[in-house]
Amino acid sequence: MASQAMKITLERIALFQFTPAHCAQARAMLGWSVEELSREAGVSVEAIQRFEAKREVLDVTRLTLAYRFESEGLVFFPGFAPGRGMNVKGSTPNPVGRADFAMVE
Repeated sequence: MASQAMKITLERIALFQFTPAHCAQARAMLGWSVEELSREAGVSVEAIQRFEAKREVLDVTRLTLAYRFESEGLVFFPGFAPGRGMNVKGSTPNPVGRADFAMVE
């Protein structure tokens, strides 16, 4: 199991790499509406709309969205559109184990 420091580092990387533009682009790639992403990720429609409008959301909400897209095989790098990766599942740590997971918006 990864150390707590490593887990925090991976979360910070995921938070930096996954942008509001990535969220909208990834939805388009998968053919998902905001409502479908909401159902798939367990994140409210309002939080997704806020995030895509470049407004504040909780880190755990952002990680939850990134994790859901990565489970579909998408990867995210700053400055580039999302891409399909080979064996990328798990790049963003599963947010379920976070102490603040119950706060997902």
